Amino acid sequence: MPFAQIYMLEGRTEDQKRAVIEKVTAALVEAVGAPKETVRVWIQDVPKQNWGIAGVSAKDLGR
Repeated sequence: MPFAQIYMLEGRTEDQKRAVIEKVTAALVEAVGAPKETVRVWIQDVPKQNWGIAGVSAKDLGR
C-alpha cells in the first residue's frame, strides 16, 4: 500500500488539493504498479508561521 505524505503551506483550495491527490495517486500507480485502490495520500497543511525559508518564516516573507 503506497502512502504519500505531502506538506504544503496552508491556503490551497479544496479543488487544488483534489488535483494533488488525483495526480499523486496516478503517479504512484504508474511508477510502482500499485492498484489505485491501495494508494493513500495525506496532505498536511502547515501554517505559514511554522514554515521557514532561509531563516525567515513564510508568513514574514509574504508567501
